[in-house]
Amino acid sequence: MGVGRLHWLTGLFRAWRIVVIFVAMLGAAVMDYTGLAGLGLSVLLVSVLALFVGFLTWWMVRYRFDGDDLVLETGLLRWHSRQIPLARLQAVDLVRPAVARLFGLAELRLKVAGDDRAEAPFRYLRRSGAQGLRAELLARAAGLDARTPEAPERVLYRLPPSVLFGSLIFRLPVMAGGILFCSLLALGIIGAEPGVLGGAVPLLLGLLRAVASPLVTYWNFTIAHSPDGLRLRYGLMETRMQTVPPGRIQALRISEPLLWRSLDWARVEVNVAGYVGERTLLASVLLPAAPKELAHRIVSVVFPGVRLEATRLLAAPGRSGIAAPLRGNACAAGTDDVVFVTRRGVICRETDVIAHVRAQSVRLTAGPWQRLFGLATVHVDSSPGPVHVTAPHRYAEEARAIVESEAERARRARASAPSDRWMVTPRG
Repeated sequence: MGVGRLHWLTGLFRAWRIVVIFVAMLGAAVMDYTGLAGLGLSVLLVSVLALFVGFLTWWMVRYRFDGDDLVLETGLLRWHSRQIPLARLQAVDLVRPAVARLFGLAELRLKVAGDDRAEAPFRYLRRSGAQGLRAELLARAAGLDARTPEAPERVLYRLPPSVLFGSLIFRLPVMAGGILFCSLLALGIIGAEPGVLGGAVPLLLGLLRAVASPLVTYWNFTIAHSPDGLRLRYGLMETRMQTVPPGRIQALRISEPLLWRSLDWARVEVNVAGYVGERTLLASVLLPAAPKELAHRIVSVVFPGVRLEATRLLAAPGRSGIAAPLRGNACAAGTDDVVFVTRRGVICRETDVIAHVRAQSVRLTAGPWQRLFGLATVHVDSSPGPVHVTAPHRYAEEARAIVESEAERARRARASAPSDRWMVTPRG
């Protein structure tokens, strides 16, 4: 393709933001000095200036492809041209904020290896144009022909709203907070104590944050499998479509809270290379809530050839129950030719999985209390994220043997790893 531009409404959106900021920050002061008529005239002048600046900046943004690079060009007085090697492209998310959806627009957010910035250089494009450009970026990043259409997908799971809501409510902290809130509310009303009602407000805000926010974020959650990775779609106010390539997933966690286990529900979180800040939180959730059997199938998709239920886990030694009475006896660890697996937790059971090829370092730690019982903890480190793979409370000699064995397995796995392209998954 030749030189491309963003949708012309981008300039209007930028102008609108300038006007809103002006009114929010200076509107009251301007009105105090000049009255309502002066405020109206000021807003008009700022709007004209904002439109000029918005459309000028829109006009000066261009993009094109130069071989295997994406070239972004911006600037008026100072020209800026940036080349992004598509072989280093780690993520292309299609996001549709509520306002953009009204006009049929979308934005593309890119993440490049070695760059901590979460960029949204394509804000905004027409939805069809954004989907076409995303497909071209995925194809070029995978080393395929630019005209290769988006790969087909197979839906693995659609999360029903009732299950999502139930999973958010059916948690010990939420249920305990709900009971305490209702108790304070009843006590305040019956005893006519406004102070008690005031104390219930923080609880209500906490419950809304724990339930309402995830409910809006993961509404209509769908996960599908395609040759280019796992595709996630979700969102109520702001819809988001992202592709998580298995080759970028460093580690995976299956969480089973106590109340969920009776329903065979589980949550799957991952560490994805290249995601930082807000993107880490959004990209880390691979399944907000799903049947446990599906969570195990996802492990086989992310780490081909792995059957989690067939991986033999060795429990921590008996003395770990003395060193850590609440969780020591629940700890276990094991390995196979592809992954290292650990399990821990009583109230919330967590199973962590990391591919040998994705292990960044392996280390051993032992605190004073552990040394008293001759125990140590093994850490297998990956990229930043919610998953921290640890095998706690092993015999010190066993822990040293695990560290040496895992380091050797990681070295051999990296030596035989394939090229770091978009659609490539790790080999065992």
